[in-house]
Amino acid sequence: MLTVDLNSDLGESYGNYTIGKDDEIIPLISSANVACGFHASDPSVMQKTVDMIKKSGRTGIGAHPAFPDLMGFGRRYMDLTMAEVRSIMIYQMGALEGFAQMYGLKMNHVKPHGALYNATFQDKELAETIAETVKAYNPDLKLLGLSNQNLVKAGEAAGLPVRHEVFADRAYEDDGTLVSRREEGAMITDTNEAVGRVIRMVKEGKTESINGRDIDIQADSVCVHGDGPNALEFVKEIRQQLGENGIEIKTM
Repeated sequence: MLTVDLNSDLGESYGNYTIGKDDEIIPLISSANVACGFHASDPSVMQKTVDMIKKSGRTGIGAHPAFPDLMGFGRRYMDLTMAEVRSIMIYQMGALEGFAQMYGLKMNHVKPHGALYNATFQDKELAETIAETVKAYNPDLKLLGLSNQNLVKAGEAAGLPVRHEVFADRAYEDDGTLVSRREEGAMITDTNEAVGRVIRMVKEGKTESINGRDIDIQADSVCVHGDGPNALEFVKEIRQQLGENGIEIKTM
């Protein structure tokens, strides 16, 4: 039987502001990428999110480190030195691991967020720095990165276990990178279209780019953004369709 991980970016509320439906999404996914306070979240939100993951009993916990950009939700590029990148990565991984340990959980993976993730598409040095930092912090952590792109390649070169990620709700360029959110058509809002793309990614290893070209893709883990307006609907439908197509959802 085919298996695939289903992940979502969660714990992105802050103070009095609530983002997403984490309490409903967590029981439906197999991996949670938890915001670590730099693009979203705060200590109380992190603790609450880890508590929900613990109660789910089957959702893997991962750090979701970002550029220090609360106002821009981590989606704006920051020109940091590689030494600074290492520091912010260690700080954020350590913050989440502290909460995980309090609940008797072990971190399972790391997935960079937003602009930090996207910048690795072109910046090989950044990808290598992220991979090497994760390896130095804990070589058993899985590195989650965009399928067939620099981050997973850097993780493999560093000797980390890597997982290739695909997106249910994002459009792709011809080279397999994601279409910028600033471009028209970057986000896929139709549930049926998103689910159909996911099934094809998992079963055929292919998807259609925004220009209509078929591109090769490896789907180890499928991401649905937890802050999306249709996130809960996407997750429910994807779970149902994966099951109907003989694909088991399993934590990476």
